[in-house]
Amino acid sequence: RCVKATSSNSQSSRSHMLFTIHFAVTTKNGIQRKGKLNVCDLAGSERLDKSGANTVGGALLLETQNINKSLSTLSNVIERLQSGSGNVPFRESKLTFLLQNSLGGNSK
Repeated sequence: RCVKATSSNSQSSRSHMLFTIHFAVTTKNGIQRKGKLNVCDLAGSERLDKSGANTVGGALLLETQNINKSLSTLSNVIERLQSGSGNVPFRESKLTFLLQNSLGGNSK
């Protein structure tokens, strides 16, 4: 995980962390069930002016913009799934693309 100081937080997480566990369980009857567990630690959304990223510029500004875009895309995906929309933008960010099977379909 990447952590950097910003104007609003001395230990600001600058990345998302996604840990995926794939597992298979076989019952006594010989039935095999497969599953996947995703554990996510999401970087927090930051306002450009409060974090100081817009005055510093460079990599910090780009990181903040990418984090905010990724979280916004996740929000859009969840809203579209809740509304029953046929077009869900899973491919608009790496995060939502990786979580596609866990967010949609018959996930629990």
